[in-house]
Amino acid sequence: MANLNQPPSRVTPNLLHILNAFTDSSNTIINSIVELNSNTINKYELITETGHLKLDRVGYSSLAYPFAYGCIPRTWDEDGDPLDVEIVGVTEPLIPGSIVEARIIGVMKFDDGGEVDDKVIAVLADDKRMDHISSYEDLGDHWLKETKYYWEHYKDLKKPGTCTVNGFFGIEEAVKVIKDCEERYKKEIDPKLVN
Repeated sequence: MANLNQPPSRVTPNLLHILNAFTDSSNTIINSIVELNSNTINKYELITETGHLKLDRVGYSSLAYPFAYGCIPRTWDEDGDPLDVEIVGVTEPLIPGSIVEARIIGVMKFDDGGEVDDKVIAVLADDKRMDHISSYEDLGDHWLKETKYYWEHYKDLKKPGTCTVNGFFGIEEAVKVIKDCEERYKKEIDPKLVN
């Protein structure tokens, strides 16, 4: 059984507030809380106060997520949510609500209706099939086009033209984004935690 080094409790621990963003000092592996798998149109989101998953919305079109998706613990993005992570190349469905270690390969800068909503790009840390992927660029032009298309059109039936991908960037920029979101979490969320 996995151990989070927490005392027994009748209350489910909120992984968002217990786990660190980075798993090691090299800042290349992150903890990720899985919210949904690829090929789904339903959007589940972590309830930040309790750590439970909630169906946030049913997709407005048949455009499905092209990657597994989740969030990074102890981070807070400018949109008022934990920093998002796209986990690419997943061959078996992940269990929503589970924790996976993911290796950072880049970041996608994203504007969602005027809000900064960046997405870290990662692969499962222990997936040997992904060892040849060291950067988002290794995913190829088609993956970049597909991902850009998804994000710029997934809200077209609700609010057309409100989402813009502002580019893909490397690991160094991804680490900077994560650290900035860690600092924002420390300032905005840590003081509000009860225990």
